[in-house]
Amino acid sequence: MPRPNDTTFHQTLALGSSPELRRRFMVLDEPIQGNLRFGLLLEVLDKIAEETALNYVNRYHPEARVVTAAIDDIYVRHAADLTRDIAFHARINHVGRSSLVVGIRVEQPGDPVNHIASCHFTMVARSGTGDNATSVALPPLEYLDATEQKRAAKAVASREEYQRQQTLLSEPPSREEFEMLVKLHQALDEPDLSAGRRVQDEACFRGYKAGRLVTDSWERMYPEKENVPRSIFGGYLIRKAFEISAICSDQVAPDRSIIAAVTRINFFQPVRIGDTLHFTSRVIYTRDSFICVEASIERTSRDRTTKALSNSCYFTFANVDSALAHQPVPQIYPATYAEDTRYLAAHRSLKSLVEHHNII
Repeated sequence: MPRPNDTTFHQTLALGSSPELRRRFMVLDEPIQGNLRFGLLLEVLDKIAEETALNYVNRYHPEARVVTAAIDDIYVRHAADLTRDIAFHARINHVGRSSLVVGIRVEQPGDPVNHIASCHFTMVARSGTGDNATSVALPPLEYLDATEQKRAAKAVASREEYQRQQTLLSEPPSREEFEMLVKLHQALDEPDLSAGRRVQDEACFRGYKAGRLVTDSWERMYPEKENVPRSIFGGYLIRKAFEISAICSDQVAPDRSIIAAVTRINFFQPVRIGDTLHFTSRVIYTRDSFICVEASIERTSRDRTTKALSNSCYFTFANVDSALAHQPVPQIYPATYAEDTRYLAAHRSLKSLVEHHNII
């Protein structure tokens, strides 16, 4: 029976020796810290997770393929140095009935080693194409040493935590959370004593209304982005969603917005060649130096008979100065039930994130 250590996959991004590659991954053609295009890194990570999982699946099912079911989390630890190579170390931490959890460590070798990010992807083994595709049963891994057992347990715990968070969405706010939302609405609804009207109806309200912090984009899918038969490469989709979300976060960041974490990306259904996609990103929560952005990708089929959500994405950005020191961001104000719901979910998620994980 194979062990997680037997599934290791390595890849290097040769930024140090390739000026062309280095330029492609630049955010700006300037010597700034944290100058790496994270959206392109997402594409690389998704492909590495696919290759790692596929190597295992094809041992038992040579004709099978794997698809990304979710990006469970990506925690950004330190800013990347664009002049140094980036190494990716991937392995399968846990195998379920047909799913595989792939962990990827992203670092820059040297003295000292620069640990850039820790990532976890859930992949699913599939056989067939289109409506005839079915899940493929996989043999389990054997977890022998303490590290393998710990990683497998964390993979299971992460899935259970996500399910718990989903259950919490239907739970009413606690007293503290309710009072938080009331104060935000009172700030919006405070009467203008001189005119007897509400502040949110007046141009004098200078706060950031959540409903206005939205960006969107449309795009059609062409054959050049095909990955598995008739389906578009998921890494490209999440890169586009991230880039639009980064632009969205800039609306509220007074200084510079950089990615701190990907808290979840769900892949609900494949995107087909010819589909028209609507990307929408919105700022849903801010606290201290952090900005939480929710992104969705809605697909419309070429014959316009199908319209559905293909992806949901949750990004956490940090507002920083030129030295990457965290700087405060302004409060945003939800005004509708839907905005309250998103605000509360992000409030809970960010609280858990900063309490349990080290991020940039």
